[in-house]
Amino acid sequence: MEGADGAGEPVRQFGCASFNQDSTSLVLGTRSGYKLFSLTSVEKLDCIHESANTPDVYIVERLFSSSLVVVVCAAMPQWMNIYHFKKGTEICNYSYPNKILAIKLNRQRLVVFLEESIYVHNIKDMKLLKTLLNAPSNPSGLSALSTNHSSSYLAYPGSVLSGDIIVHDTNNLSTVAMIPAHDSPLAALAFNASATKLASASERGTVIRVFSIPEGERPFEFRRGMKRYVDISSLSFSADGQFLCASSNTETVHIFKLEQVGPREDEAATWTGYMEKMFSAASSYLPNPVSGMMSQDRAFATVHLFSSGQRNVCTLVTNQRLLRLLVATTDGQLFIYNVDPQDGGECQLACEHRLIGVDENHRGGTKSEEGQLTQKTHSSPSYAETAALPASGQATATLTGYSEDGGAKKGEVIPEHEFAAGPVCLDDMNEFPPIGWCRSRTGGGQE
Repeated sequence: MEGADGAGEPVRQFGCASFNQDSTSLVLGTRSGYKLFSLTSVEKLDCIHESANTPDVYIVERLFSSSLVVVVCAAMPQWMNIYHFKKGTEICNYSYPNKILAIKLNRQRLVVFLEESIYVHNIKDMKLLKTLLNAPSNPSGLSALSTNHSSSYLAYPGSVLSGDIIVHDTNNLSTVAMIPAHDSPLAALAFNASATKLASASERGTVIRVFSIPEGERPFEFRRGMKRYVDISSLSFSADGQFLCASSNTETVHIFKLEQVGPREDEAATWTGYMEKMFSAASSYLPNPVSGMMSQDRAFATVHLFSSGQRNVCTLVTNQRLLRLLVATTDGQLFIYNVDPQDGGECQLACEHRLIGVDENHRGGTKSEEGQLTQKTHSSPSYAETAALPASGQATATLTGYSEDGGAKKGEVIPEHEFAAGPVCLDDMNEFPPIGWCRSRTGGGQE
């Protein structure tokens, strides 16, 4: 997402933006480094960390609410750097044969995507577990990795001509499903938190489908629109899996509700209820494209952004006991909307924050010292102030580096008990095994 100089084109203020796995933080890659924001509050946006040591960052990912971030910059697109941002130290770095297009991580695995190959690492020691060579060309690095602690499914395109999805179990290192999801190539993928559902959209952008995992059945299908094709850039489930949001290069963000509903009791004897039964019965006798259109559900709720033509990323969170939609746009803003989980409809803007720079023409709120738009401030210490406290202890152990054949190059493997079952927190050196510097080059592996 580099700056646009053409007349009429939106000015992109940062190279990339991503929410962490539980949407409690937002990380931006900028021309000078990266910035990390806490999303625990709606009214006040805390900048937890800012790094200006790595210019032109185009990939940056944070592991849950830990201190581990993964960074790739334009100057060295084949190198992946892993940092402990709170300590301000590099944990390790790895190089790959070609440009890195995407990186996904959960508490078990770190997966690196090149255009025609995929590298699956064990996140606790960065051992290369498997290399998927000769994968279908994937120039955008489109992929999704589930975040459930007991399941670690990876989804990526299975064809360059159609919307097939390959679902790979990265725990057992085996392919579990090939789903013929769309006629057109894929544009977006997302797992729900429990790794039981996978949402997909194609390059046409008119239909969003939800599949059960690992069975590959299709319990839900939603129609975004019929008038025009759009580029869907982001799909995201709510934490409970009941809602799914989709953003595109248009000004509208759609929210769908995942529920199987029939006519209410008071509608069953009405003309509406009768017609719904008639359409349902008739759809079984019609061609698949026609019956599919009749069974597709429309958006439960919508948001209309202030501008269109921008690539953005969205997520659904429950914040202060309210369901919220968060949208980060390429012009450097974060919009937070309230979502009515009962009636849906048009969502109301709750707050707007400037992520980078100062917005001279903001639509409301006051400017904080960092140029952020906010409606009110907190008197109690912020999370950013808490996270900035110095960590104690020195790095005494090293992370094992691995050669192409999987042999250890140096250091000691992190003890297994350090990664016992349950959430892995890397907030300080007491929670994360001390790690020294290492360097490794990858380029081979098994298919």
